[in-house]
Amino acid sequence: MQLKIMPKKKRLSAGRVPLILFLCQMISALDVPLDLVQPPTITQQSPKDYIIDPRENIVIQCEAKGKPPPSFSWTRNGTHFDIDKDPLVTMKAGSGTLIINIMSEGKAETYEGVYQCTARNERGAAISNNIVVRPSRSPLWTKEKLEPLTLRSGQSLVLPCRPPIGLPPAIIFWMDNSFQRLPQSERVSQGLNGDLYFSNVLPEDSREDYICYARFNHTQTIQQKQPISVKVILVDELNDTIAANLSDTEVYGAKSSRERPPTFLTPEGNASNKEELRGNVLSLECIAEGLPTPVIYWIKEDGTLPINRTFYRNFQKTLQIIQVSEADSGKYQCIAKNALGVIHHTISVTVKAAPYWIMAPQNLVLSPGENGSLICRANGNPKPRISWLSNGVPIEIAPDDPSRKINGDTIIFSSVQERSSAVYQCNASNEYGYLLGNAFVNVLAEPPRILTSANTLYQVIANRPALLDCAFFGSPMPIIEWFKGTKGSALREDPYVLHENGTLEIPVAQKDSTGTYTCVARNKLGMAKNEVHLEIKDPTRIVKQPEYAVVQRGSTVSFECKVKHDHTLIPTVTWLKDNGELPSDGRFTIDKDHLVVADVSDNDGGTYTCVANTTLDNVSASAVLSVVDVPNPPFDLELTDQLDKSVQLSWTPGDDNNSPITKFVIEYEDAMHEAGLWHHQTEVPGTQTTAQLKLSPYVNYSFRVMAENSLGRSLPSEASEQYLTKAAEPDKNPMTVEGLGSEPDNLVITWQPLNGFESNGPGLQYKVSWRQKDGDDEWTSVVVANVSKYIVSGTPTFVPYLIKVQALNDVGFAPEPAVVMGHSGEDLPMVAPGNVHVTVVNSTLAEVHWDPVPLKSVRGHLQGYRIYYWTDQNSSKRNRRHIEKKILTFQGSKTHGMLPGLEPFSHYTLNVRVVNGKGEGPASPDRVFHTPEGVPSAPSSLKIVNPTLDSLTLEWDPPSHPNGILTEYTLKYQPINSTHELGPLVDLKIPANKTRWTLKNLNFSTRYKFYFYAQTSAGSGSQITEEAVTTVDEAMASRQVDIATQGWFIGLMCAVALLILILLIVCFIRRNKGGKYPVKEKEDAHADPEIQPMKEDDGTFGEYSDAEDHKPLKKGSRTPSDRTVKKEDSDDSLVDYGEGVNGQFNEDGSFIGQYSGKKEKEPAEGNESSEAPSPVNAMNSFV
Repeated sequence: MQLKIMPKKKRLSAGRVPLILFLCQMISALDVPLDLVQPPTITQQSPKDYIIDPRENIVIQCEAKGKPPPSFSWTRNGTHFDIDKDPLVTMKAGSGTLIINIMSEGKAETYEGVYQCTARNERGAAISNNIVVRPSRSPLWTKEKLEPLTLRSGQSLVLPCRPPIGLPPAIIFWMDNSFQRLPQSERVSQGLNGDLYFSNVLPEDSREDYICYARFNHTQTIQQKQPISVKVILVDELNDTIAANLSDTEVYGAKSSRERPPTFLTPEGNASNKEELRGNVLSLECIAEGLPTPVIYWIKEDGTLPINRTFYRNFQKTLQIIQVSEADSGKYQCIAKNALGVIHHTISVTVKAAPYWIMAPQNLVLSPGENGSLICRANGNPKPRISWLSNGVPIEIAPDDPSRKINGDTIIFSSVQERSSAVYQCNASNEYGYLLGNAFVNVLAEPPRILTSANTLYQVIANRPALLDCAFFGSPMPIIEWFKGTKGSALREDPYVLHENGTLEIPVAQKDSTGTYTCVARNKLGMAKNEVHLEIKDPTRIVKQPEYAVVQRGSTVSFECKVKHDHTLIPTVTWLKDNGELPSDGRFTIDKDHLVVADVSDNDGGTYTCVANTTLDNVSASAVLSVVDVPNPPFDLELTDQLDKSVQLSWTPGDDNNSPITKFVIEYEDAMHEAGLWHHQTEVPGTQTTAQLKLSPYVNYSFRVMAENSLGRSLPSEASEQYLTKAAEPDKNPMTVEGLGSEPDNLVITWQPLNGFESNGPGLQYKVSWRQKDGDDEWTSVVVANVSKYIVSGTPTFVPYLIKVQALNDVGFAPEPAVVMGHSGEDLPMVAPGNVHVTVVNSTLAEVHWDPVPLKSVRGHLQGYRIYYWTDQNSSKRNRRHIEKKILTFQGSKTHGMLPGLEPFSHYTLNVRVVNGKGEGPASPDRVFHTPEGVPSAPSSLKIVNPTLDSLTLEWDPPSHPNGILTEYTLKYQPINSTHELGPLVDLKIPANKTRWTLKNLNFSTRYKFYFYAQTSAGSGSQITEEAVTTVDEAMASRQVDIATQGWFIGLMCAVALLILILLIVCFIRRNKGGKYPVKEKEDAHADPEIQPMKEDDGTFGEYSDAEDHKPLKKGSRTPSDRTVKKEDSDDSLVDYGEGVNGQFNEDGSFIGQYSGKKEKEPAEGNESSEAPSPVNAMNSFV
């Protein structure tokens, strides 16, 4: 059976049991295990055209494999090369590689020739290509005398190179004596043949060191041609006569130096032919001369140029097509064009082809009795001839084999036997080259073997193809089957694909594809099997991708890249910038899932890619960073079209820093009048780079431009050149012209002067003119210097005047100015308003009316009327107070007004005056009016004193603003229970002359709330509220005894004080004697309960004071306070005893006094009693 490998894949199906891989032809080389008998195979050989370095030993390679290992022999120029007879030639051990030692002696030229290697064993012979060995050559230039060249400017020139012929051909370039390459351009360029072409010469082309160099890469040598001297003469109109006297022999070339249409320097004529071999680079060249310099274009007449394979070199003068094929044959046209004409040249291209394989012969492994074939198919132009060899011998003269039959490019084998094993060579050749292919026929009988390593572990990402290898060998061709797990049938149907090389493919591997797979190979000679293991991993995913970012230069940007992966795989995350490594800069930091770029610069813009790699897969995500900023300043400011009143400004925009420029702002500086101060001129769109600017006369302008984008405005450009406009007469007059008198007999004319920019010329002055409006007087005029006012004296009082102010300079007058009206100075009004009367609206508001004064008596601009009003005495008190007058002004010609905010029940006096710009006129006669009563304010205070078991006493002060005569007070009160609910309300009327009232028959130990307000005949005023508490039952109070007044307690306290004094004296004596005093420790351990009340923490007793002394306690009082009792003053615990704290009432109305006196030590801060207040203690402290 024939063994074969096909790239094509077959899908297993249930209808094909078992799947037998039977193929008719191999299309790829088959590797037979080296432990099996096989004919030789050439594995390595030197190139067909082998150029050697004559300074090194010659190594001609020939390596082959086979079983048994092959032996090697060589032919040279078609005859046997006996290496044993040449002491300089040795063969490398175990191979056929020749080493020719020419470094010790001998010459490389001696061993030039055509070499061929043969590798042979008992199964056949393989041969190498014909290897042509040639030493490289780098000959010198032939010596020649080069005359200097003199040319007219504009002529064409060709400097020949003509390098010596070397092997391989040299690389040509032109340099000067300093080894600097000569600059090339559309005008000057080097041709494919190495010559230097000038389409036209210029004076700067003059030099004496045009040198052509030839570099021979194989020998690493450079050869140099003699320098060429070129001198270019500039011929202008004045020198035409001199140039005409020069003969053509004195000047290089005969063509005119004047402008001319193009002509081709190379190739010559209108058409040429070009032949190139398939696969090479097709290079077509057209170089033209002319003045001005021609431009070259290329087209293909019968088709289009291939887009991806076409390149233009040498300033469009060379067209290159890579990987040329027969389809590129045709006519190509180059076009040379300048302003004076167009010329064409057609190049007919023919693409030939050395032989190339369509199907190269492949090795055959057959078992005895099988059939097979070798196919050798090649193409070329012209079509190659196919010939066969067997073991290196033309098949026509090779030993006969009855199992083979030759049919052109195919050898057919039938019923082969072991003796049919051989190596066959196919030779395909034409005039451009040849192909030689070796393929063996190896007849073997071999049971199956599996070449893939046992228990190979394959790890695959889910949802991707899984390829499980089962490389095998056997003869006849084994049958391949795959099984999953320890049991089950062969895998024959979807989703599995079995390739013909034994590989099992799972196109979309899933988690359930995990497991052990077994490959079984069978033929008639035996069976082999192999297990492999498949694991399916979760794919690596980027769950949070970096996002597009636009940041301003100098800021910080962060890209996030969060990766999720299979827990058994360890990913590595790499960040790239523009597909390259991140800059090695401390500004770039990578922290877990983030890339942070600090202090972003322009160079940081680009594409940032996060790449997550595992051993099985990789994913990436990219984001673009755009670095933006305000634009760079414009530059290259230029002023053109300079006219008297306009100029054109042009500029070049600076870099927009990735944010489009929206507008340009143009400013100007007037160096003559306001040096250093820039003013806004105009704005133009961001797409515009020129502006037509309107100018004023007599200004020394400089301009600057700023660019603006969405981020802000650029720095200003450099200032443009200065441009001084011509002087002209003023084109405007002063603004804000006014005429006002400062005195009754003058007229002050003022105006806003023109600035220097508006003056339009030197000698700025003003012509001031005036006349009375209602008179027949002529205009009076005066010319003043550059000031802002003029005073006209001796005018009548408050008369209207017509005024105008005209600007003028040394060139002339401004246009006729506008006329404005003014008035001469004002005087105080002469007449007071008459018929003043007052209407009282209510207790706080009155309305005043008056008659207007005659306008002539105002003697100025009427500004309004002013009312003076005051109250001199109160209706209820009748005592004089300081008189404070109030003023209200009513604008314009009003004849009435309201007086708000008056005091009720008051006497008021007022008068009215007229007001103009100078001041007030005389006052009208005083008018007196009275305001009625109003409701009073709240009583000034309310105090509750002397609380008893069933009574409370209230004291108060009358309202500070009675606003009338008080008629009575109203007292309302109601009890408040422990849940703060209000009881029934009691209403009580109290005479107006009372300031104290006692409430009796109240409930004991009860809190009351009081509401108190005053009344006049106008009604009730605002109320004041207060709360207070009655005391507890008297019987209970009588049973309570003040412990501080008991004799036994006083005696006890004196005894304790005496005992402490004695102990202190004893302690002091013992300390002076140096002894120890253990009493303190004992006292601490066994505290005397009698002494405990004296401790500071108890706080019950302070310094004692006898109540009979009728003296107040130090810094405290046991008498009730007269201050108003408020609810918030109550407390639920006894306050600390201390200095400087006033006493207060407890919740039950009892007074908590405080004692001052020395304690044993200073009290600790915040040491409050934790005991609840008792009624007994409260009563003990109440007197």
